[in-house]
Amino acid sequence: MSLRTAPEPVEDHAREPTLGRSSVPTADVGTTARPEPAERLRRQRLIAFAVGVAALLLALHLFAGILLPFVVAALIAYLLDPLADRLEAIGMPRGLAAFLLVTGVFALFVLFLLLFYPLLLAQLTILISRIPDYVGALRVLITESLLWLADTLGPEVVDRRLRELAVGQAAGMLGWIAGALGTLIGGGARLFTVLALAIVTPVVAFYLLRDWPKMLAAIDGWIPRRYLATTRQIAAEIDRVLAAWVRGQAIICLLLGAFYAVALTLAGLELGLIVGLTAGIISFIPYVGTLTGFVIGIGMAAMQFPTWQDVAVVAAIFVIGHTVEGYIIYPRLLGDRVQLHAVWVIFALFAGGAAFGFLGVLLAVPAAAAIGVIARFWLRRYLASPLFNDRDG
Repeated sequence: MSLRTAPEPVEDHAREPTLGRSSVPTADVGTTARPEPAERLRRQRLIAFAVGVAALLLALHLFAGILLPFVVAALIAYLLDPLADRLEAIGMPRGLAAFLLVTGVFALFVLFLLLFYPLLLAQLTILISRIPDYVGALRVLITESLLWLADTLGPEVVDRRLRELAVGQAAGMLGWIAGALGTLIGGGARLFTVLALAIVTPVVAFYLLRDWPKMLAAIDGWIPRRYLATTRQIAAEIDRVLAAWVRGQAIICLLLGAFYAVALTLAGLELGLIVGLTAGIISFIPYVGTLTGFVIGIGMAAMQFPTWQDVAVVAAIFVIGHTVEGYIIYPRLLGDRVQLHAVWVIFALFAGGAAFGFLGVLLAVPAAAAIGVIARFWLRRYLASPLFNDRDG
């Protein structure tokens, strides 16, 4: 009985194979258990991207202490790559062009140190020696200001304990600044790892600049072919924004530093050179450089000059510098090409510094430029997608 009836279901399946495949529950289970090839590839790409980002962040965390010369070398190679391309286009070998450019940059840096470092060190020494005088002058200024407020508003608003607290806090802040400056001068070699920056950075910069086109071609060959055109478009936009910002800000910092240093020195400010150069160097942080130089310059001028006319001259120098930067230099050098908002740059710099120290500050702007370009790309795709344009849902 069983031998006769057993083949019958086989014959039914043979007659209706489509119905048999669609009605068997195990077929559905097999289909859901094994995703489609396209879905598997998508998952693999997402996993590979997540693993790559995690590995990069882990490497930055583990090797942050030794990456500074390499990051500086990569920045130098990136800045010099257009010049190397031009020299290569006129027939010069890439290796020779890289050697000449890197040698020229570091020769200029050494020349700057030889010319200005003794003068800067002398001015820093004068600044530290004058800290007690500045503390005393600040005490007198705060005390007189609080006495004037007490006479104006009444002693119940500004009492003696508040005056003592304000004077003590101001003196403590200036004492901390003096200690920090002394540490900077005494331990500058340890702080900036001069040996590594002076020896390792030029060598690494030379090799990176020499092999820059090969490295870009290798990275281009690793990109999944499906996303090659999109990745190239995003990379070109990041390069455009980053190149405009870095090269433009470098020129702005140099111009402002030279202007402030010369103008403040001619105005008679005793430490005008160091104040002007400091204001120019940190001008890559929007508004911070000018504001910092303005506050420090006005404070030193008020303690040095007997009349307010001289203090007004120092203030006018920073007002002129900021006006020229905002209305002439910045629009001509950068204009609308940067697309990096000042608030976004400031946040990126502080976030990078908090996460990875000085290395994070160097990497902050490239990361901010890349994130900004990618965010605008996905925003354009979202605005063109049915998810945004659907009016029926």
